[in-house]
Amino acid sequence: MNEDIENKLLNKNTKPTSMRILVYDFLSTQQVALSLSEIEAHFANADRITIYRTLKTFEEKGIIHSIQENNTSRYKLCLDDCNEETHKDWHLHFYCKICKQTTCKEDYYIPAKPDANFRIDEIRLFAKGICEDCLDESLQ
Repeated sequence: MNEDIENKLLNKNTKPTSMRILVYDFLSTQQVALSLSEIEAHFANADRITIYRTLKTFEEKGIIHSIQENNTSRYKLCLDDCNEETHKDWHLHFYCKICKQTTCKEDYYIPAKPDANFRIDEIRLFAKGICEDCLDESLQ
């Protein structure tokens, strides 16, 4: 597993340090976007600044994307085709008002137009509502 993560980091021009491997491995198991404090809670003995710098490096290298919500950044792994120049997370980020979780809705997206004479580096789509799990629970 670590070798796969090391290769993914190297492919993104990122040195695979121990902390970077641990953070990547943790984020790869998450279904929802997490805040810095939620990530820090998982690494109780790690230095907060090291985790923050890891996240910032990951974002710069196209490994994760950040989602701004209520003055808080949340982080989720990018698709493999994101890079240092362009994040291709052109999908809807959805915040549930009941369970307070943010998820990526990749089936709602803006399609790229490859023949355009401009380059889009970043798009932020954000919606608030009630997620399917909470909606199902309210109907029972």
